[in-house]
Amino acid sequence: METKAKSKVYPLAMTAVMAAVMCVLGPMSIPIGPVPISFTNLVIYLALYILGWKRGTLSYLVYMLIGMVGMPVFSGYSGGMGKLFGPTGGYIIGFIPMAIIAGIVIDKCRNRGIQFVAMVVGTAVCYAFGTAWFCVQAGYAVGAALSLCVFPFIPGDLAKIVISMVAGPMIRSRLEQAGLHPAQ
Repeated sequence: METKAKSKVYPLAMTAVMAAVMCVLGPMSIPIGPVPISFTNLVIYLALYILGWKRGTLSYLVYMLIGMVGMPVFSGYSGGMGKLFGPTGGYIIGFIPMAIIAGIVIDKCRNRGIQFVAMVVGTAVCYAFGTAWFCVQAGYAVGAALSLCVFPFIPGDLAKIVISMVAGPMIRSRLEQAGLHPAQ
């Protein structure tokens, strides 16, 4: 009986834990212009490795909903619908397809090179959503928006991808060895 309860409750608890980690690290941002450097995408990638694409994406959606209701979990300790509809809201939305694209590939393919490419593609999709929304909201031309909102972030986002590719499988392996992985 305890195993059945654990199999239903424990994955939900792990999803909530990853959402909580996003709530802690997401607001910690480095303002470098209209779009800050955030740790949110790093935590999303870790969640995908640890929980799989469905629960990893769900943990991000929970984080996003917490921010939408006004809790200060978005970059710069902000929250609310104003943040979502503001100039950087497209990036918040763009994290959803990023998580789905990268997560499905991480789940289905063990080739690290392909996983890397999937995370880069997912990040590019997030950039596309965010930059398009930024152009509409802030009235910038695409070239100017790219120079402010994308190009400065590429090195850091590549570093976050590499960090998650190293740390994510190690954390998942340790959880599995301890019998604490939600899939067990």
